[in-house]
Amino acid sequence: MDFAFDARTEELRARLLAFMDEYVYPAEPVAEEQRALLASPWDTPAVVEELKEQARSQGLWNLFLPDAEHGAGLTNLQYAPLAEITGRSPQLAPTALNCAAPDTGNMEVLAQFGDERQQKQWLEPLLAGEIRSAFAMTEPEVASSDATNITTLIERDGADYVVTGRKWYISGAMNPDCQIFIVMGKTDPEGADIRRQQSMVLVPRDTPGVTVRRAMKVFGYEDHSHGGHAEVVFDRARVPVTNLIGEEGGGFAIAQARLGPGRIHHCMRLIGMAERAIELMCRRAVSRDAFGKALAQQGVVHNWIADARVTVEQLRLLVLKTAWMMDTVGNRGAHTEIQAIKIATPRAVVDIIDRAIQLHGAGGVSQDFPLAELYAGARTLMIADGPDEVHQRSLARRELKKYL
Repeated sequence: MDFAFDARTEELRARLLAFMDEYVYPAEPVAEEQRALLASPWDTPAVVEELKEQARSQGLWNLFLPDAEHGAGLTNLQYAPLAEITGRSPQLAPTALNCAAPDTGNMEVLAQFGDERQQKQWLEPLLAGEIRSAFAMTEPEVASSDATNITTLIERDGADYVVTGRKWYISGAMNPDCQIFIVMGKTDPEGADIRRQQSMVLVPRDTPGVTVRRAMKVFGYEDHSHGGHAEVVFDRARVPVTNLIGEEGGGFAIAQARLGPGRIHHCMRLIGMAERAIELMCRRAVSRDAFGKALAQQGVVHNWIADARVTVEQLRLLVLKTAWMMDTVGNRGAHTEIQAIKIATPRAVVDIIDRAIQLHGAGGVSQDFPLAELYAGARTLMIADGPDEVHQRSLARRELKKYL
């Protein structure tokens, strides 16, 4: 089995690592300073736009999209080590490369299922980084871990659909550049097949009846990298029938197609977050003394660092295997592996970041280090894109089926 990256991946890795050192890491404190001076905390700091221009000029743009017509044409296996690098600075790097959620998943949906008009109107400006987008599925009134529970209605009225419902934790919706929502709701709420009741429609932000009501915090943080997480109300918002993505009843299948790549992208970036935490842990250990010797000489610190390194190497191999399977047998064929990485990666990375926080003492929970924000992001991914328990249930049933 060949574990080496191919020539194109190595070349892009070298360029991206240099880009991170020269531009992204120095921009982190600048972005915070600029954000404090903005009229709205959701406006984009000027340094982010500068990073985007620099990334485009260096060919580090839309790396996530395997479709060569619209993206870089990389396989999942080629993209994995690049996404890992961006995970080291999750607030800036993915956005700088136009590889940030939820836009990535929305672009994949439009590229795969959108018609020519929809691609022209929405996909092209998203690919160019001119606008942002949001994916509206999760609802506060139902257990959204079961997507068939959603209650938002998409009702046909002549040449229009009328959308009524309440969504929350809609990533990207607070960003003023967010111009379009992909909304999942029920077009056939009484249908016999509960997985054919749902459809997806495109709802422009400025549609009458659409209200971005408030920002939802995550462990007290406002996630500026994704354009925030919002509560959004659709009060009889009317859009033309031509805004339907795919076919009526196809919403559940489209959601599953969208979430597969999204899950592995999150896991790729999580490994980068873990690597950043290990680096900070090691730097802290060699720079601090306690009880007469450096923290780096304390046995418990040795254990934390060693365990973290072993865990990251295991996770990386599992993610790379999953990426390879997605490339060779498709997302459906890699279903077990996708669920395995979604279960294993967030919980393990949370533990690594937690140890790094512990080693930093009070500094670990402060705004002076990125660890608390990394922790909040990693912990959230034990819920986002399906809670761990949902994936455990599905994976276990698939394993048990072999013996029944």
